[in-house]
Order: sequence, then C-alpha cells, then structure tokens
Amino acid sequence: MSVAVPRPVERLIEAFARLPGIGPKTASRLTYYLLRAPESESRELAAALEEMRTSTSFCTLCFNITVSDITPCAVCKDDSRDMKLVCVVEEPLDVLAIERTGLFRGRYHVLHGAISPVEGIGPEDLRIEELVRRVSEEGIEELILATNPTLEGEATAMYLKQRLEGQAVRLTRLARGLPSGGDLEYADVTTLSQALEGRQAL
Repeated sequence: MSVAVPRPVERLIEAFARLPGIGPKTASRLTYYLLRAPESESRELAAALEEMRTSTSFCTLCFNITVSDITPCAVCKDDSRDMKLVCVVEEPLDVLAIERTGLFRGRYHVLHGAISPVEGIGPEDLRIEELVRRVSEEGIEELILATNPTLEGEATAMYLKQRLEGQAVRLTRLARGLPSGGDLEYADVTTLSQALEGRQAL
C-alpha cells in the first residue's frame, strides 16, 4: 500500500519539477529539504520569488532583465559603451556569460528564444521586429549574432540575415571551434571542421 503524500507537499514537488533541469527526484529532494529546514529559509525563498516577480521587468530597449524602475537598463544607459555595436543573444543568461569575459563593450539585444517550428516558436514570438527597428533607428553598424550553435540558433541567425538584407549593417557570427585545453583526437567532426574554417593568421 503506497503512502499518500500530503497535497501541499505534492504541489511543491510538482512546482519544482516544472523548472528546467529539475527532474522528479531532485524536486522531491528540494521539497523535503525545505520541510526540514528552518521556517525562515522557506519564508526567505518565498519572499525572493515574490520580489523577483514584482521588482523586475524587461528593458524597453534591449529586453534584458532590469529592475522595474530602471529602464532602459544600466547597460543601455552606459555612455562608455559602443552604441553602434550590438550583440544579439537568445536569453538573458547569455548576456551574463558574455559580460563575464570583460571583453565586450557594446550593447545587447535579447530575443527571448530561438526559432523552433517543433516547439511552435516562430519569428513573431521573438523580439526580432524590435531589433530590425533598432538597426534602422539607431544607426547600428555591426550586429554580432551570438545565437547558440544549435539547429534552432542557426535557423534564427539565418532568418535575421534575411530579415536585415538591404540594411547598412555588418552581420558577424561568434567564432566556433576547439576549446582551450582540448585534444584534437577527442574533437567531433563538426567542431574540428568549424575550427579549420575559422582559422586565424599568427
């Protein structure tokens, strides 16, 4: 005879399981951890979730996440950044990854996804029209198409190329190839091919 799980516990397990990268077992572990943890920990988590929902929004220019009363966001407002250079990414987390390098001094445009017919995501579901408008209105000179090297990311980059045809803007793509510290013998054919095609002069 199976033991019935109380509905409030089951509801939290189901809520955790809906998060990306969290399966049923991890969802159960998180839930039972919170059951045993001090009440203050659960209340802090609930307060953090509430604050995230009520105190954040999307930048009206680049669509990255920002504090509700700060829009355009801090990056878009930064006069020291190159306003003619924009890096196009799929998700806000991609902005964080590029910012961690400390090398990029332009601005961003977050699409909030990639074209994926299988998942029913078309160009109209992304922030593509806003990007096209920015190119014409802001005199952007270069767009770095930093979508992921997946079928969906490539399809999105190709669509952007077609959509911006005729515009006076240079389109570039992030280089791809061998990771630092990697061995040639372990590289797959696609990665090695891209490394050969993207080779640079010494």
